[in-house]
Amino acid sequence: MKALLFINGEAPKKLPSLDGFDVIACTDGAFHYLKELDFPLDQLDFISGDFDSHSGEDSGVYQDKFIFTPDQDKTDFQKALELLLEQGVSDVDVYGGSGGEMDHFLGNLTVASFFKEQLEIHFFDEFSTYFFIPNSFKTKVSDGQLVSLYPFPFTKNVTTKGLNWSLNGEDLDQTKRIGTRNIAVGEHLEIDFDEGNLLLFLGL
Repeated sequence: MKALLFINGEAPKKLPSLDGFDVIACTDGAFHYLKELDFPLDQLDFISGDFDSHSGEDSGVYQDKFIFTPDQDKTDFQKALELLLEQGVSDVDVYGGSGGEMDHFLGNLTVASFFKEQLEIHFFDEFSTYFFIPNSFKTKVSDGQLVSLYPFPFTKNVTTKGLNWSLNGEDLDQTKRIGTRNIAVGEHLEIDFDEGNLLLFLGL
């Protein structure tokens, strides 16, 4: 099952198509910008969160969609992912993960790393799509497309094919060397690594 999830970062400039999603949801903070964007709120399957930023003015209309998740030891994003897992979701497209307060953005990446063995999570924003990749990964790209590799926090023995600046069994580490702002050469990208976590950013 595939889900579309809106969370409380920067609102998307353009709303995605709702086709192909089994579950459509948002956190309580994202609910505000969806209203402003004239999103069809009746298409939401649930609205989750602690509702600390929600006025309750829509409670009469959408109350049946509210799921109260008050646990302050987890972010609203983490709790929403847990709800999606309970519903049998395996693939999640996330909008609103970046922008706004940058501690939220870093927190969202960390939360996504918690779930990388259970969920395929793809973030989308104005500039790129980004996600954690498995140890052996292949995808189609566009010649000249911006590609960034970001260790989280380290990635061992990285080898790439299809990048202008190739890696050949090299290590990446947040404190020593990262792999941002590379360029795709051709239409196929291959990345292999032995250990660690690796975020792939593909420019739009």
